[in-house]
Amino acid sequence: MTETGDRNDGGVPREPELVHYRGGRIFTANEPAWAESLLVRGDTIEFAGDTGTADTLAAGARVVDLDGAFVLPGFVDAHTHLLSLGESLRQVDLFDATDLAEIQARIGAAAAADPSAPRILGRSWLFGALAGRAPDRHLIDAVVADRPVYLTANDHHSAWVNSAALRELGIGQDTPDPVGGRIGRDAANEPDGMLYESAALGLLRRFLDGTVRDAERDTALAAAFERYLADGVTTVVDMASGPEDLGALERAVERGGGRLPLRVAAHWLVERTGRPEDELAQVAKAAELSRRLAGPWLRVTGIKVMVDGVIDSCTAAMKEPFADGSHPGPIWDLDALAPVVAAADAAGLQVAMHAIGDEASDIALSALEHAIAVNGPRDRRHRIEHLETVTEENVRRLAKLGVVASMQPVHADPAIQDNWRAMLGDDRALRGYPWPEFTAAGAVVAFGSDAPTAPHPPLPNMFVATTRRSAVDPRLAPNVPDYALPLADALAHGTRHAAYSCRAEHHTGRLAAGFAADFVVLDQDPFAEGLDALLRTRVRSTFVAGETATA
Repeated sequence: MTETGDRNDGGVPREPELVHYRGGRIFTANEPAWAESLLVRGDTIEFAGDTGTADTLAAGARVVDLDGAFVLPGFVDAHTHLLSLGESLRQVDLFDATDLAEIQARIGAAAAADPSAPRILGRSWLFGALAGRAPDRHLIDAVVADRPVYLTANDHHSAWVNSAALRELGIGQDTPDPVGGRIGRDAANEPDGMLYESAALGLLRRFLDGTVRDAERDTALAAAFERYLADGVTTVVDMASGPEDLGALERAVERGGGRLPLRVAAHWLVERTGRPEDELAQVAKAAELSRRLAGPWLRVTGIKVMVDGVIDSCTAAMKEPFADGSHPGPIWDLDALAPVVAAADAAGLQVAMHAIGDEASDIALSALEHAIAVNGPRDRRHRIEHLETVTEENVRRLAKLGVVASMQPVHADPAIQDNWRAMLGDDRALRGYPWPEFTAAGAVVAFGSDAPTAPHPPLPNMFVATTRRSAVDPRLAPNVPDYALPLADALAHGTRHAAYSCRAEHHTGRLAAGFAADFVVLDQDPFAEGLDALLRTRVRSTFVAGETATA
């Protein structure tokens, strides 16, 4: 990177100022793991180590006293949905609605608060809040019948809508299910108000995207950036990017004079259409985007494929049926997936595959083995996302193939596990989210949030990772506590290893000489104060490329 610096009176570029950060405890996510001082010149770290050496190297530097603060690399959210996160901040939050009455009350209040709103959007409702009752359009009609209501489930793989929304979408008794999705129906074959997988992620999303103006997207993206920086995140991997997402990001780069508030690596969504030529054309589009968008602030690094659904709505691809007897297949079977993965691999793209069910991860790994056989040896950095249930054999296969296990501790929060466990209904729940198994097998684990399907702040995410307890209600019993991680390991998964997951491991994710000066200053040291401190620790300041991005 080039730093022009200030200019003196003669027009000669001035060398960037050298700043010495000292007087704190610095976790480097490197070897050695701890430092006393950081020397930063411009946007780059020149030294991370002991203060005595730093004083020798930094004579005349501007000194910043950290006042005992805890410092670590900027968090890298290895799996998020930036624009959706920003948009969700304007929607009715149903995450902590504990029952149907509360969901209905919040929807009704939102409708009453803005009578002119053409539709009501809500997010993050939990199946468990319905206490076994099936979501149905009539339950929403009872409180809002005059306008369309769209409620995205917490997992974002299904949506609950009212009768007016079904009419607005043009969904009726004769509407066929889209490829890779399902329209819920009642006993009379009428749409019941539930949309699953591509019916929600495709049909509904495309309609709602068409109702949003670019200026609104830009505002939403700016809000997502602000939230992430306030919570200590300096790099994100944007999953399932589409034209609207990249359009907003490119406009932000232009407004920022060639840079963004934080670093973004994006994966272009490849949708299942049932037409192989169209699916391969989507891969070719991603390859073209990766050549055009390859800057230090915005890169298209690969593709995203949704191999299956989720456990909460029984759409994940499992080797054995769910507790209710249902046994759905994958969104992408191996015959359809293998040529797409091989084409992306040949183009040098990273392949990120959503695979939650144990059968889905089997399909994803087989597709990667096919790509390797077709394309031969090369440097690869493919990923499987979520891996909530996975066989021990496939843990070993993943590690042998060098595939990154991209996982989200926040999804294991006991506060949202009741329905998840009930849908499995057997001992498969006892191996849910087995992060240590991957590292024991030699795989790289990268942590993210999958926002807005879950809260984005990384510190509560680290609390779940290190305790298997709930960041929402810490009084709850831990979820398979044997899978809890040491704090240093969890932080590494959220910084250094997450940077590796998006091919940024030589640039960010560690505090070491030559790396970007992306770091976070916290008001407490969880190593000294204990793991519960992760729930009360606050970010004092976030630095991106050596510049303060927060107060």
